[in-house]
This record gives sequence, structure tokens and C-alpha cells, in this order.
Amino acid sequence: MDILRKLTNYREEEEKLRWEGTFRDYLDLLKEKPWVAQSAHSRVYNMIKDAGVEEVDGVKKYRFFSHQLFGLEEALEKLVEEYFHPAAKRLDVRKRILLLMGPVSGGKSTLVTMLKRGLEAYSRTEQGAVFAIKGCPMHEDPLHLIPQHLRSDFYEEYGIRIEGNLSPLNMLRLEEEYGGRIEDVLVERIFFSEDKRTGIGTFSPSDPKSQDIADLTGSIDFSTIAEYGSESDPRAYRFDGELNKANRGIMEFQEMLKCDEKFLWHLLSLTQEGNFKAGRFALISADELIIAHTNETEYRSFIANKKNEALHSRIIVMPVPYNLRVTEEEKIYEKMIRESDVADIHIAPHTLKVAAMFTILTRLREPKRADIDLLKKMRLYDGMAVEGYNSQDVKELKNEYQDEGMFGIDPRYVINRISSTIIKKEMKSINALDVLLSLKEGLDQHPSITPELKEKYLNFISLARKEYDEIAKKEVQKAFVYSYEESAKTLMDNYLDNVEAFCNKVKLHDPLTGEEINPDEKLMRSIEEQIGISENAKKAFREEILIRISAYARKGKRFDYNSHDRLREAIQKKLFADLKDVVKITTSTKTPDEQQLKKINEVVARLIDDYGYNSTSANELLRYVGSLLNR
Repeated sequence: MDILRKLTNYREEEEKLRWEGTFRDYLDLLKEKPWVAQSAHSRVYNMIKDAGVEEVDGVKKYRFFSHQLFGLEEALEKLVEEYFHPAAKRLDVRKRILLLMGPVSGGKSTLVTMLKRGLEAYSRTEQGAVFAIKGCPMHEDPLHLIPQHLRSDFYEEYGIRIEGNLSPLNMLRLEEEYGGRIEDVLVERIFFSEDKRTGIGTFSPSDPKSQDIADLTGSIDFSTIAEYGSESDPRAYRFDGELNKANRGIMEFQEMLKCDEKFLWHLLSLTQEGNFKAGRFALISADELIIAHTNETEYRSFIANKKNEALHSRIIVMPVPYNLRVTEEEKIYEKMIRESDVADIHIAPHTLKVAAMFTILTRLREPKRADIDLLKKMRLYDGMAVEGYNSQDVKELKNEYQDEGMFGIDPRYVINRISSTIIKKEMKSINALDVLLSLKEGLDQHPSITPELKEKYLNFISLARKEYDEIAKKEVQKAFVYSYEESAKTLMDNYLDNVEAFCNKVKLHDPLTGEEINPDEKLMRSIEEQIGISENAKKAFREEILIRISAYARKGKRFDYNSHDRLREAIQKKLFADLKDVVKITTSTKTPDEQQLKKINEVVARLIDDYGYNSTSANELLRYVGSLLNR
């Protein structure tokens, strides 16, 4: 019954939000809350801004988009700062159609849907409140009632600019229903809703021969002509086109460039002058953000047609490329799986990460710099630390190509292959190898992949497989080392004693003989080499460790196994190298003895409890790593 209580609460909240009064009351409200008279572009910008903005590595991240769009921070910053922000300030950019251009399944439709759903919710807040002339099918701005010759006086008193003229229908209603008394005209608060066609319109092209322009601008109501006597009487006209209904909010043109020309010409005056022609009336004012989306091929074809030149200057193209960061791509897959019927399937750790690696590699261009390969580029883009490179290198890489992210494998293909894996395997658990195999098999069925591209993609699958091999070995390494934790701590203490002696240029005491001995260079190097510390860099690394120990001591803390990530990794790798034979025997023995079985069970338990595996995927991982070590 909880849902019924929530429905009741929702209805009560809706009632509380409702407002109705005369134009005189509305003017009093304006003095108190001038923002309610904001333009459609301003409302969209404030909606995005009010959700919160944070800056990460010099790029603005808008929380409004953060739960649905991943890895598009730079594209979204450009969209908000170069279109929505200046449009909100009434600059000329608001007189343009916003055209989102990008590859399929790149997030264009999701972005538009978010803006539409966001506006629906925002119109129910105090900051996003919208008021309209009551009974108007176009939800017209009440300020249109103020005559032109009084608008400069109104601006001086209220500080609000008025744009647009009163519609033919409301002009007639003002005279006939209110006797010309503007102050008595009823005003009400409206709430945007795509379902109810209030403030949000959607136009989708169909067969040009059968689609009527009335879908955009409304049509004559022939059943009322006899009553009103003329087609030019606004009461005999249905103001129910998408341009009418989207007034005050947002109008989405789906696949705009596929539309017949006659539909596009209406956008010329609407964008430039803020009005459009309908029926036998004067121009009708409309305040709405027009947003469309298309792919690059259609856009190139559109601009190549000389007949479309008039529209070129009325369009602002915003590229929406694919995400180029592995961790963000993982989030896309997680979201798509969450929203599917396979959300209960166990997906082994790193499965989506490895799939994302393959996908991102298909979207990257080969770096022009000889010292950076695709894998390094992928890691740098993902914000990973790559020795010898910094954020400036990332900027240089991003500036090498303007079309990066406008091609490659789309997220839907990957999710389709994951789904195929789940269905075909008929199991409650899948791992990275299952998905990589499915991605490979799917290349033959992909209609747009040429033989040359297929060969390239197969190479990327091999690269992703190699990356997974390293991840898998590290995963088992950590789980095994935990079973030998005392050995790891002993090895670390031994290393630290030797480092301290080396840095302080003193000798150590042999615990058995009591004699003085030199620091064990062989031991220290065998550990440092595990994480690529060169002979030239060893002194700096050891001094860094000593400084960290001193810093901990000053704070009264003890430097332990988890105090330095790189040193812990080095100790784990060294111990794992020493234990490699044990791991080989333990993971590959078909009939393990009691001691080996105990060790396997400990490692499996560790993988399940701490690393997110289940029993099936943990045992599969152990068998796979065992086979890798035995090669």
C-alpha cells in the first residue's frame, strides 16, 4: 500500500504547486520573483547550472548529466558554455538551431531526453516556475499582453525585456472575454510535460508525401468554420502543431536533416525572428529552444547541397563524440545492464573493463608521436599514471586529431555481444574471456565492418586479451600473497632495514653471527625491479621511502605494508615470483593434496570476499592463471 500513499502525496504536492490569478496578481509576483519571466534558453541553462558544477582537471563537470552520460565532459562543457550560456544572455546564438552531430549510440538522444525530462522536473521547482495565459493552447507568455508602446516603461520599472507579440487567439480573447482589460486576464502556472504536450514538442520525419505541415504549425478546424464564418478566425484554428505546443520550452527535431524542405523553412523565421507563419494569421511568436540531432554522413550531405545554404547559418553544430575513457565506458555498460533483464547475472570483475579497452582502442587514432603507442594513449586518456608523461602530453594527444571519437565500435554492439554470451552460455556467471570471444565472433555479423577493419579490430581484441592476462595474474597474485601475508611483511621489513642502512651509509648486524654486513643490494634490486625501478632511479626511490617513513614517525604512525602503494606492489610481485612454482602446482593439479586444497580454498575465499568474484568465476580465474603460468 506504500505506493498508494506516495500517489496521494504526489497529488497533494501537485495541488500545492498550482497557482492562478489575474495579470495584476502576476505582476505582483514578478516584482517578488523576476526570474519567472526568463526565456526558454535561460531556463534550460539555469536548470543545468542549478544542478551543480564542479571542475576536474580544468574541465567543468555538470552534475545534471553525470548519472546518464559518461566520458563526455569536454563536449558537454562546450555545449553549455558556447551555446546555452550565451543563449541565456540573449546573445545572437539563441537564434540558431542546435544540431548535435555524432556517431550512432553516442549519447545524442540520451542528452535530448535528459533535457526534456529535466525541464519537466524543473518546471515544478520555484526557480523553474512557468506562467502562461490561462486557456491558451500555446501556453503564451503573459507579458505579451503589454502593448509595444509601454514595453520600454515596463523595462524601466521591472528590469525585464519583453519579446514577441500577442497571438491572434489571445488578441481576440482579450477583446471578447475581458473587454480589453489586460489586468483582468487570467494567468496560471503550467508544468512542462511531453506526454501532455505542454512546453515540450517532438517532431519526427516520415513520408514527405503524406506528412502534413500541420504537424508543425497546427491546422484549420473545419467543424467550426460554419460557427465562426471564416478560416481566418483564430477560434476556427487548432494551435496544436509541435511548434505551438513546444512554446516556452524545448522542441526536438528527430533526424532533422531527413525532413522535407518545406518543414525546414519554417525554422528560418522561427530561429531568426522568433516567430512562424500558420494559417491566415500574422506571424505567431514562439520562444523555444530547437534541438536536433544527426550523424556526420547526413550532415556532410546536407551542407553539400547548395539549396540548404540559408539554413547553414541558422545552425550551430555541436559534436557529440564517443567516450574515450575506459573507466567511463565501463559505467555505460553497467548502466545498460542495470536497465536490462540480465542484471542478476554475475559478471566477473574486470569483464566490462576489458570489453571497454577493446571498444576504446577502436575509437582512437594512432598517435603521431613515436614514443606513444595506442595502449599508452588509452591509459593516458583514462587518467592513469604513465611514467614519463603528464597532463600536457594528454593535451597534445587530444589536439592531434579533431575527429577522434567520431568512429569506432558503439556501446550497443558490446552490450548485444554480452547479452549473446549470457544467453548462449546459459550460466549465471560470465568472465572477460567469454565476452572477448563473443566480440570476436560478432565481427563477422557486423554489417559495416570491412575485412581491413575486421583485421584491425581482431588485433585490438588480442591487445585487450594481453591486458586481461596481466590483470588476471595480478588478481591471483594478490589473493595468493594474502595467504602468505606474514611472508610479505617479513620481506618488507627486511627490505626497509636494508634501505635505511643504504641511505644512512651504515652497516647492518647479522642476527645470527652478530657481525656487521653491507646492505643486501641483491635483495633490494630484486624487489625494485618488479616495478621497473632502474639502476639510476634506485637511490631516489629508496630516499623517497625513507622520507615517507620519517613523515609517518612524526605523526606518530607506523609505516606498514599498506603505507606505500608502489612498494606494496613490488613486494607482492617479488613474493609471487618466488611462489610461482607453488601457484602453478596448486592451480593446475587435478588431484591436489590436502595442503594444496586448503591453499586453493583460501585463495578462492579471498577472491569471493574481497574482490567481487563468485565461486564459479573465482575457480575459472585460478584455472586460467594456472594455464598462463604453465606456458
